[in-house]
This record gives sequence, structure tokens and C-alpha cells, in this order.
Amino acid sequence: MSTTTPVQPAPGAPRGAAPDDEAGGPSGGGRVGAGSFSPRQLLAALPTAVRKLDPRDQVRHPVMMVVWVGSVATTVLAVLDPSVFAVLVAAWLWATVLFGGLAEAVAEGRGRAQADSLRRARATTTARRLRADGTEEEVAAPELHVGDLVVVEAGQVVPGDGDVVEGVASVDESAVTGESAPVVRESGGDRSSVTGGTTVLSDRIVVRVTAEPGASFLDRMIALVEGSSRAKTPNERALDLLLSSLTLVFLLAVVTLQPFSAYSGQAQPLVVLVALLVCLIPTTIGALLSAIGIAGMDRLVQRNVLAMSGRAVEAAGDVDVLLLDKTGTITYGARRATALLPAPGVGADELAAAARLASVADETPEGRSVVALVDAGDDDAPGARATAAEGDLVEVPFTAQTRMSGVDLGPGSPGGARSVRKGAAASVLAWVRAEGGGASPAVDAAVEDVARRGGTPLVVAERADGAPARVLGVVQLEDVVKEGMAARFAELRRMGIRTVMVTGDNPVTAAAIARQAGVDDVIAEATPEDKLARIRAEQTGGHLVAMTGDGTNDAPALAQADVGVAMGSGTSAAKEAGNMVDLDSDPTKLIEVVAIGKQLLITRGALTTFSLANDVAKYFAILPALFAGLFPGLEALDVMHLATPQSAVLSAVVFNALVIVALIPLALRGVRYRPADASSLLRRNLLVFGLGGVVAPFVGIKALDLLLSLLPGIG
Repeated sequence: MSTTTPVQPAPGAPRGAAPDDEAGGPSGGGRVGAGSFSPRQLLAALPTAVRKLDPRDQVRHPVMMVVWVGSVATTVLAVLDPSVFAVLVAAWLWATVLFGGLAEAVAEGRGRAQADSLRRARATTTARRLRADGTEEEVAAPELHVGDLVVVEAGQVVPGDGDVVEGVASVDESAVTGESAPVVRESGGDRSSVTGGTTVLSDRIVVRVTAEPGASFLDRMIALVEGSSRAKTPNERALDLLLSSLTLVFLLAVVTLQPFSAYSGQAQPLVVLVALLVCLIPTTIGALLSAIGIAGMDRLVQRNVLAMSGRAVEAAGDVDVLLLDKTGTITYGARRATALLPAPGVGADELAAAARLASVADETPEGRSVVALVDAGDDDAPGARATAAEGDLVEVPFTAQTRMSGVDLGPGSPGGARSVRKGAAASVLAWVRAEGGGASPAVDAAVEDVARRGGTPLVVAERADGAPARVLGVVQLEDVVKEGMAARFAELRRMGIRTVMVTGDNPVTAAAIARQAGVDDVIAEATPEDKLARIRAEQTGGHLVAMTGDGTNDAPALAQADVGVAMGSGTSAAKEAGNMVDLDSDPTKLIEVVAIGKQLLITRGALTTFSLANDVAKYFAILPALFAGLFPGLEALDVMHLATPQSAVLSAVVFNALVIVALIPLALRGVRYRPADASSLLRRNLLVFGLGGVVAPFVGIKALDLLLSLLPGIG
């Protein structure tokens, strides 16, 4: 059987770049630059923005609905009592509504482009379904149902989502992930999941279908990246409520102005009052809010991470505890058996034969590496070539609970009836003691020595029929901490995030790796129940927890975590349990997911600050122009010395519309993100966007006033 080995990244080089701290957000990976933006996108989205002028669409955005109603009112007034001023105000109010829809349309357009590429990958294929008697029948892929078994061979397209239950094959997943390197999918492990639309490059596999037609992984991806299944997040709903409350306050304030103005003999035209209302309410953030949320999910998609909800992206930004598996995340995950250390009185050949036998039922990479190590040695070692097909042999598979594997051989086997076990030192030694045996101090010393050097010791033991169990020796596994991990964990610490390494290794080995990597805490000899208990304990303490996983035994913890990132190569159970799926199956990407979540929250907060500060500055433009004659004291606020009341109002309205367009690229790319504590981020936010939001209108409105005052009927 031949397989194609996937191309691995160079040591220390992740498959995608880390999130960029410049505006533009994370870069690299995916199909398109995550922060890419061009004016052509505005033109392409313009027809969609025009369609969004429909009041049924505007009603979803309370602030912009008020602007829409004001636009209709000023249009009617401009028709009934035509003037240059009224027509221009009506036109720019409609432009404000249009630009608000344009921001959302550009963000949705990016999602539709991604969805189109995914639709091209979702080809309808013919499936070779297995009947109960083992024969095959050809059916259309949409006719497949959960539980059906299908055969896929080299050159054929996987007809639907499922898990490999037989065989191993190299699979091209570039149609889904954009990654050109093939990957290996095999039965019996945590890399058994295949996605409909991917292509088998070698060998033959049998797949059990896990998704009904129309509910496949690609179908869900298409719905999510298009935004058709996107619901407002709790933070968005809370901000919507705040903006609606502010809008109501300003609406009541403006409505009460007219009676007082009329009583004082200086009644204001309704066009002016509508313009005043639109300029005072938080239209900028109201127009950009939806686009910010869509762009946040888009940035994850560009990193080949699929968020099942916007809430998951927001939660990632608030995470303060990360649970990370050691193997494949902190270390390269290629733990391999590198040495056999026999116990006193045990020959190297005897240990090698027993270690290989005990690994027959161990489908983990570590178990297979033991077989490879023995096979690379002396082929004449007694029993070294024994397999499950030879002799009277019963496999004892590795499980996360027992943490050991092995075989039970009957009397007809070479060497007679006996049991062989291999696994974590504590588990195997407990089994030895339960079977009436014990370990020598030399074995304990070997275990501690391997662990102290950062390796993983596996103890091999045997119990012959009628005799107490005895320890045969230690298998040394070695793994390597990825370059740069210590720096990344230090960066997370500056962000106020505590890292917890989760590993099945013994406490000594776990502590050695933790010191090298620089994590804050470690859970050694962890079982699925331990992970779940730790997550619940952290959440009870008020923390938000994120973790990664790929196996069925990770599903409970992924479901419990606030942010559960399932690996795309993992089991269907893991992907169903998590609220994010990493199509690249790179566990270290969890760190980038947190950074993207924080960037989303920072962007929303920064633009909200800018919008509210913006409105404050407009008071100095409009209020003195309208009411200085009635209240001479207001002349002190006329710091811009605008030409006329009409020019002041129109300049503010035009600026109010144009600033939305100016901020669309920033809303889509995201505000610059740098790891820092909350107080530093707040100071920077207030300084840049608070002060900037106050200063920008003074400059912009004054410049527009100089231009508009030249128009007849305005100046």
C-alpha cells in the first residue's frame, strides 16, 4: 500500500503568518489577503448597497432606519418647497443611508466571493455505496444518508462528509482549505474525518457518511461565509440597544426644539431639524457595526478557520485562559521511539519483541513508531515479526483511560500464553503490581531519567501464564518544543492570558516541557474527564476558556469551552462539538484566533469611540449656526466661524456621510492590534480615536464650508 506523505512546514515555520499588528489584521494563509481592500470593491458592492435602501432591510439597523425616515421626509419637503439647500440636504441624507449599506455590502461581497469558490468545489458526484451483502451500487451523492458506507479510490471525489472506517489514503483537500499539500486520512485514529468535495489521491478507503444532503461541511461553510446564517452577537445587540437609546434621546431633544424656537420667534425649517437629528445621532458606528462583525468572521475565514457563530469570535477576544495540547501544539507532535532501555536481566531482543507485540493494537503515532524502531533493528529478534494475524492473539487497544495497549496471547502462540503491556509508566506499573509483580529501582531510575530530559518513558511489561508480571524495560520517546513558542506565550502573558499545557505525559516529563515552552500551568497525565473538569473549574472562577482538540474524546471539553477549536482533520464528533473549525488542522492557530477576536473587539470599540466623539464636534458646527441669534451666548461656541447657517448644516451633513465611506477600509481590515493590557489599550483608544474623532470634524467641516459657501443659495 502506498501513501503520499504530506509536505511539512520547515521547523519553526507555521503554515500561516501570525496576526499582523498593523491595520489590516492577520495576513497570510487563506485564499485572499485578509486585510485586502481596494476601491473597486466599493464599485462592485454599489448595486447591493442600492438594494439595501429597501426599508425592510433598514429596519434591522435602528439608527440607519431613523436616517432613512429623515431622508424620505426631507425629500418630500424638497419637492413641496424646492430650494438648493433642501435638495442638497435630501441628497446627502440618502447618500448617508447608501454608504451605510455600502459598508455592509462590501463585507458581504467578500463572503460571497469565498462562497462561490466553495460552490465550485461542491461537485455532485456518483458514490459507490456498499450494500449489506458487501456488494457495491452506484448512487448520486445527494441520495446518501447518515450511516451509509461508500468506497472511494484513487482519483475519485469523496461524495460526502464522513469518517474513514477502513483503509488509509492520501487526500487532496485544496478545494476546501486552499492548502496544496496532500494529507493522510486513515481509520482508527483522530485523523479519520474526510470532507465531501475533496479528492483521494492514492489507495482505497471506506467512508461512513456523517451528514445528510444539504447539511454537509461545505454547505455550512457556504452559509456562514455568505453571512446568510449570521445572527447578531450579544455584544452587537447590547451596542444596538445603546445606539437606539441615544437616538431616542436626541430625537426627543430635537422634537422639543421646535416649540421653543417657535415660541421665541425663530422657528426652524423642518429640513434643518432633520439634518440636525441625523448629525447628532451615532450614524457612523450605526452604519459600520454590521460590517465590523462580518469582517471579523471574514478574517478568520481568511486564516482557514471557520467560526460557527459571531459569538465565538467575540468570545475569543475575551478569552483569558488557553488550554493547549502539548503534542502537535507546543511540540512538533512527532514523538518517536528513539531507544529501548532493558531492565536488569532482560535482553535487548526480548524487550524489542515484547514492545512490538504490545504496539500491534496501538494505532497512535507513538505506538507505530515503536514498531518502526524494532523493525529497523534486528529482524531476527524472537517474535519481532509477530502480528495480529499470527497465533492465538487478542488485541488490547490503547485508550485515554487505561493509557496503555498490548496483547493477550493464547497457549498456541510462540512463547506460550502470556500478556504483554506497554504504556505510561504509572499505568503499566499499576498493572504489574495488580498482577503480583514489581519493578526494580533501575527501571524507576530509567523512567525518571528519560522524563527529566524531556522525553516520554513507556514501560513494557509481561505476565506469563501462572507467573507474576515483570517489567521488561523502558521505551524512550522524544519530542521537540517548537521554535518561538516561549516568545508567543510571553506575548499572551502580556495580553493577560494564562496558558495551560494539557498532556498525557507523567508529571516529570510534563514539567520539563512546560519549562522549555514557558507555559504558566500544566495538567499531566490528563484524561478527557480531567480536561472537562479543568475547563469547568476555570469558568466557575469567572474565566473564559479556549481549547483545541481533534478526537472524539475531546468533544465534551470542546463543547464546554467558550471557544472550542476543532481540527478539520479530526473526527466528526469533535467538529460538531466545537464552535470553530481549523481547516488547516494547526493547533497553534488558537493563539491567532484569540488575536483576531481581540482585534474585532478593539475595532468595534475604537470606531464607537470615534463616532461618539465625532458627534460632540458637530455641536460646535450646527448649534451656534442655528441658535446664536436666539441665544447670543452660543456665539462663543462658533470656533469654526462657518459662513452661513445653511452652509454649516450642509457641511455637517456631507461630512457625516463621507466619514462613513472613509472608515469602511478600517472597519474591514481592523484597527491595529498590539498585545497590551486593558488599561493601555483604553488609553490608546481614547487618544487616537477619541481625540481624532473630535478633531477630524473641525477640519473636515471647515473645509467643506469653504467649498459649499461658494454655491448660490448656500453661501
